Amino acid sequence: SMLPLMSTPRITTHYTIHPRDKDPRWEGVEMERFADEADVVIVGGGPAGLAAAIRLKQLANKHEKELRVCLVEKAPQIGAHTLSGACLEPSALTELIPDWKERGAPLNTPVTEDVFSILTEKYRIPVPILPGLPMQNHGNYIVRMGNLVRWLGEQAEELGVELYPGYAAAEVLFHEDGSVKGIATNDVGIAKDGSPKDIFERGMELHAKVTLFGEGCHGHLAKQLYNKFNLRENCEPQTYAIGLKELWMIDEKKWRPGRVEHSVGWPLDRNTYGGSFLYHLNEGEPLVALGFVVGLDYTNPYLSPFREFQRWKHHPFVAPTLEGGQRIAYGARALNEGGCQSIPKLTFPGGLLIGCSPGFMNVPKIKGTHTAMKSGMLAAEAIFPKLTAETLDSETAGLHVPEYAENLKNSWVWKELYAVRNIRPSFHNYFGLYGGMIYTGIFYWIFRGKEPWTLKHCGTDANQLKPAKECTPIEYPKPDGKISFDLLSSVALSGTNHEGDQPPHLTLKDDSIPVARNLGIYDGPEQRFCPAGVYEYVPLDTGNGMRLQINAQNCVHCKTCDIKDPSQNINWVVPEGGGGPAYNGM
Repeated sequence: SMLPLMSTPRITTHYTIHPRDKDPRWEGVEMERFADEADVVIVGGGPAGLAAAIRLKQLANKHEKELRVCLVEKAPQIGAHTLSGACLEPSALTELIPDWKERGAPLNTPVTEDVFSILTEKYRIPVPILPGLPMQNHGNYIVRMGNLVRWLGEQAEELGVELYPGYAAAEVLFHEDGSVKGIATNDVGIAKDGSPKDIFERGMELHAKVTLFGEGCHGHLAKQLYNKFNLRENCEPQTYAIGLKELWMIDEKKWRPGRVEHSVGWPLDRNTYGGSFLYHLNEGEPLVALGFVVGLDYTNPYLSPFREFQRWKHHPFVAPTLEGGQRIAYGARALNEGGCQSIPKLTFPGGLLIGCSPGFMNVPKIKGTHTAMKSGMLAAEAIFPKLTAETLDSETAGLHVPEYAENLKNSWVWKELYAVRNIRPSFHNYFGLYGGMIYTGIFYWIFRGKEPWTLKHCGTDANQLKPAKECTPIEYPKPDGKISFDLLSSVALSGTNHEGDQPPHLTLKDDSIPVARNLGIYDGPEQRFCPAGVYEYVPLDTGNGMRLQINAQNCVHCKTCDIKDPSQNINWVVPEGGGGPAYNGM
């Protein structure tokens, strides 16, 4: 019998794809939302959002003004979704909270030693770190960023910021004049098939004079704002990497607190951007944080960032540190690599973008926390006088504050990003990695980024994959269960959990594209680039052909699929608030 063309199994049930007003199961369900008013609403309780909140309350207290600042965070606890290397440059923190030491900020490990290597399969070529190179970490601290974020949350709460962890901002609300009015939090109690459960509860609305979007790298609301306000018309597409990370408890004899190690080269080829980090923490026990970063502009669909990371740990320069140790945590997160060429317009009526959402990462330094925090502080300083002015002089119902972008351009953030703007794109040359290192040596170390040109990126990461038939499959070694591990035992260490009976929050615009295009042309790269095993191609029950299975409960909220999907068919939306990884100081 001829199979009808509509035989694609239905995968996506989310209301952003299948509206509820056309669904008979939703007839008569109460959809009224409770609304609350604040002066400022902040989306995202990371370093940028918390720095903005703290700065706003500091200013309000200093000028004796009443200011209601509400911050929503999708993680069940502040800091639980935070993942970063993390080697922190304390500049912005010191500006924000000069007495952070006395207040017990968890900065316990000053950097004492910097090691940089180019790896070949068996050997290491040491690279001297000259003073003034971006990789020099003198004066920085190795931290567990989730712990620092939790501490920032405590500082914010002490100042009277209202924190709402476990609430995911699901949509942007607009005034009639088109300006941003605030956000609505996620609905709860929707079954996997998209129907209302008995416990269905509508999210609530938070209205504000101005809303700060600090969702982190590749935020899903920011994505909508880019379109609505055309914020990306004068900048390059953002380019990204995926960072995978583990925490290990190692043998005390191998522990060197304060030591920072980085490498480039093996196991990646010279045309794949990436590298590793290994930081020795001093938290009273022999902990190391280690990880691997792969630029998402890679071209071979067979590449698996997770398996490159697992293979790298077996290098003779790395493995001895880990032997006899125990892995205690795992996680992954996408990061921005576009630099200042890729920063969108930051302000629009009713709102602004802060932190890694627009992208202030200094790529060669692999640091973005100090710049993210500073952007939040500059945002607070720009909006505070406007919020407290007797006359709210704004042409729109939602406050428009273009001053923020001007202040940012005049701050050290911009100077720093402008100086390194060509380092990441300089890797797109015939010599790849080596050409990029030579460029850095000449134009950054000697000329301090003052060259009169700005290099372009190659376009979006999603467009860089070559068809599978043009590429060689990559043979990865089997994990040994001591130094390297399989994917699912890794995801188990991330503590990830979602309410199982909810529509998958990894939505597909078209359910038929994965098999027809992604599997057909690119051999299903989403089963390899996802660091949590969310995407699997499994045989159809009928026995002929394959279907895509989405294990949404595994998702660690890294955003890689939304970035790298060659069909741009995956749209990451927020799950029910509180779902996701449970990182303990990653």
